[in-house]
Amino acid sequence: MIKWFRIISSVVLVLALSKLYAQSIPVFNFQEFESLLHKDNDTTYVVNFWASWCIPCVEELPSFEKINKKYSADKFKMILVSLDFKSDINSQLLPFIKSKKIQAEVVVLSDPHSNVWINKVDSFWTGAIPATVVYKGSQRFFHEGGMSYQSLDKRVSTYINE
Repeated sequence: MIKWFRIISSVVLVLALSKLYAQSIPVFNFQEFESLLHKDNDTTYVVNFWASWCIPCVEELPSFEKINKKYSADKFKMILVSLDFKSDINSQLLPFIKSKKIQAEVVVLSDPHSNVWINKVDSFWTGAIPATVVYKGSQRFFHEGGMSYQSLDKRVSTYINE
């Protein structure tokens, strides 16, 4: 009986840990993250800076999810860069992602030196969110503020069809 209890307890523990691991989100400082902004290949990248507490960010997420799904068969990669506090990942960010059914890749950028890295993302960025970078190789587009589905789709389709 004790042997079976140990086996069942071990299985439950493994399942619980695998579920927790599956829900983990990579956390980067800017130095670790920066390479995601400069991939030199034939893939189109959409990198969106947002936070779960930002109303315009949350309002545009469904459009980003539709674009992510639409171009999933193409050479396309979407990265949603959360600027939520690292300490809020488990209590706020993960439940938010689950409730909104976000399928795009989500990473957390946790770097207190925003005055340094904001200009490295784009020299015109004031630091306001949402902010989006769309790029392919050396072609680059930056937009501060919300983006509609139509404007994002137009930009992405232009890069993908080149």
